[in-house]
Amino acid sequence: MKKRVTVGYIFCDKEFKEDEKAFMKIAKKKKINLVFFNIAKEISEEEIEEKAKQCNIIFNNSAEEFAIEFVKTLEELGKKVIESSEKYYRSDDKWLFFLKCKENKVPTPETILLSENIVIAEKELKEFGRWPVVLKRIEGCTGEYVERAENIKEAVKILERFWNKGSERLPVIAQEFIKSKSYRVTLIDGKVVQTATKDNTGWKSTGVYQKKHHKFKVDKNLKKICEKITKASGINVCGVDLMNDNGKWKVIEVNSQPAFDFFPNEREKLIGKVFDLLIKKARKK
Repeated sequence: MKKRVTVGYIFCDKEFKEDEKAFMKIAKKKKINLVFFNIAKEISEEEIEEKAKQCNIIFNNSAEEFAIEFVKTLEELGKKVIESSEKYYRSDDKWLFFLKCKENKVPTPETILLSENIVIAEKELKEFGRWPVVLKRIEGCTGEYVERAENIKEAVKILERFWNKGSERLPVIAQEFIKSKSYRVTLIDGKVVQTATKDNTGWKSTGVYQKKHHKFKVDKNLKKICEKITKASGINVCGVDLMNDNGKWKVIEVNSQPAFDFFPNEREKLIGKVFDLLIKKARKK
């Protein structure tokens, strides 16, 4: 009889929400021990070490920036975390992700990295010549620091606003604008487990904040793209955001902490597949 696997679970909230309740329910069904790391509360180094010792593997289900530092701490303690801090940075940096896609022949919108000198950036945008253009900071989530400019004058104002907002002056990319719905494909262990359109009335789609979602079929071409994304990113549990440019799929970004609640009735099914992956990884020699 195989020994029970103990899974650590990182989250950030004052109380258990739907994900946490579902993880507890499925863990009980699969006879998995679950150890919680709630980074919304103060945890001493001793408590972190003690809890970490119990875990065969740890799953990070928090998209908070601090969670990555917490993951690094656990990795220093010799623990395997899904996803690793390295994979997070690989996917979170939008420019590096674009370069990785280009290297692996994954179709993406045309993209350039802009200079932090406004005069040079203005020249680069004029040479890029795709209007309207989407400007994005290389880091950001849920549509933050993502704006569309209709012309060079608007683009300059957006760049100055991005650079003056917040404590950091992060680089910005310029990307061709594609008029399309946003499509999400959720992959677990390299397999497509869910699809969802992110329907809205505006040009920007920000995932679960949209009220309506519909499923769509994955054709052969999209399946091939997803396989390339999985190989390029190395992410075990990911959400791939795409747009359809006149019948051609183009990858926008990949998320290493995808939402499980596009379709609430499928939450437990997805979490069950996450546990299957974690068990396999934990028992792999």
